[in-house]
Amino acid sequence: MAETRGYRGYIGSRPYFGQRAPQHVQNLVVRDYCRRLEAEYLLSVTEYAMPGCFIMLEEALRELPRIGGIVLYSLFMLPEAKDRRRALYDRVLGQGASLHGAVEGIAIATEADIARVEDIWAVHQLTWTRAAP
Repeated sequence: MAETRGYRGYIGSRPYFGQRAPQHVQNLVVRDYCRRLEAEYLLSVTEYAMPGCFIMLEEALRELPRIGGIVLYSLFMLPEAKDRRRALYDRVLGQGASLHGAVEGIAIATEADIARVEDIWAVHQLTWTRAAP
């Protein structure tokens, strides 16, 4: 595993499943999460507002050989398509890194973690689909 030099924050500028938080609030949540883990917080990258855009997440993923992982404001910032999420998990774990959801307080570092997060995603998508106007 590469030397861990901290965790890159990942925040967004668009709503996710109808939820929106100001960027400064997202940064506070990510920074506090890193503090609680006693992990070095690396400044956040901010995703563009276009729906389905993950350009800045890709930038953070390219850093994985040099960092310990990525702390997303929320797990629900991940791609909605299950196969795209799976590819992302494989990429992160394949680099010996981890992925975190600060709001949910969940880390993804093992296959068991992935299964748990995917269960949460399934429930959330079902709930969102039923609640959507």
